[in-house]
Amino acid sequence: MSRVQLALNVADLEASVAFYTRLFGVEPAKRRPGYANFAVTDPPLKLVLIEGEAGQDTRLDHLGVEVGSTDDVTAATTRLKDAGLATFEENDTSCCYALQDKVWVHGPGKEPWEVYVVKADADRMGKPPTPDTDTCCPVEPPNAPSPTTTCTCGT
Repeated sequence: MSRVQLALNVADLEASVAFYTRLFGVEPAKRRPGYANFAVTDPPLKLVLIEGEAGQDTRLDHLGVEVGSTDDVTAATTRLKDAGLATFEENDTSCCYALQDKVWVHGPGKEPWEVYVVKADADRMGKPPTPDTDTCCPVEPPNAPSPTTTCTCGT
């Protein structure tokens, strides 16, 4: 199984869930406080909604490709490195209420892409807050290949 992921920051989670339920004809696969995701079969899509600030327009958080196994993540990491792309790997990381292995790259416009596998459900949105931020993730992942201002927990 492989599908593209689109993670969005939305101001009104309930209105967004209602809209995307109607748009794709499926209910969310997972709901947690401030979070919802859809596992859409047709077209194959993992849509992630992360509640942002009230009154703010919806914006891209990050993009990704969900794969079926850690071996698939490892193969993607090798392929990306061999293609000359800077990678940032995270293993056994808690993101968006899921335990994951993943690799990150950034596009030319600094858009973050992840290739990831969900290994298990988790009890929290992401990593615990760090001293320099009160969000679920640090603004800059350590050793990130390119600066990003997005949270890497949108999966």
